[in-house]
Amino acid sequence: MITSRSFRLSGATRWLGLFFILLVQIVPAAAQEGGGVPAVEEKTLLDQFMAGGPLMWPILLCSIGTLAVAAYCLVRISKKKMMPADEVTAVGQFMEQRDAAGAYALCHEKSSVFANTMSAALLKVNFERDLANKTSMEQAAAETLSNEETRLMLWVNYLNVFATIGPMLGLLGTVTGMIQSFDMLAAGKSEPSDLAGGIGEAMITTAGGLFVGIPAMFCYFYFRNLLSIVVADIQKRVTFMIDLLSGELKLEGAQHDYEELANESGVGNPPAA
Repeated sequence: MITSRSFRLSGATRWLGLFFILLVQIVPAAAQEGGGVPAVEEKTLLDQFMAGGPLMWPILLCSIGTLAVAAYCLVRISKKKMMPADEVTAVGQFMEQRDAAGAYALCHEKSSVFANTMSAALLKVNFERDLANKTSMEQAAAETLSNEETRLMLWVNYLNVFATIGPMLGLLGTVTGMIQSFDMLAAGKSEPSDLAGGIGEAMITTAGGLFVGIPAMFCYFYFRNLLSIVVADIQKRVTFMIDLLSGELKLEGAQHDYEELANESGVGNPPAA
């Protein structure tokens, strides 16, 4: 038995099928009359850059600055550069023999952070005072190491500057691009092609700022943490050297401590007892 409801459903199905048939026939005919759907024009990277507007130039400068500073930090901030293994081993041998003059001559010839810190500490050596003037040596070493850390941290902070300025410039480009689009609307130009320029500028500058800011922020945190780790290791090593020179550590105990420090940081073989 065919009810009125099933009849209505079958009728609606017939009309829906007829609509799709007409749609399939009409769309190709319209495409042939209009010459087909126009192909999307492919843009090069330079075209995208130019479409971003004048703010893309300072964003480009930020990207160049980020690459330059990151390369500098990659070369300067490392354990091999700041605390060479051969220098640590040689200074350890002088400290074991309590040869402050020889250790100072060696450190004075080097330019690493470890050598500069040890040079400042060895200038305060005075064997006529208690523990070879250990307190003054520690103060001089701490001040020098702090200055060295500040000097390197200055370059690391530039990465933070670029990581902040890049997205802000992109946000500024977003605002200027939207202003341009609204100016088109105010002038009575509401076609998509009229608004595409401003919207494109807004999106491209935003993407450009993020492309600069994200890597710069990653490099900033990476080199900041790496610098803190290396500086802490240098401070630990210099303190051990001063204790050894001042005679506060016994030779057997100092040898054992030196072996542990060498194994932790991979410096190399400890000085012979």
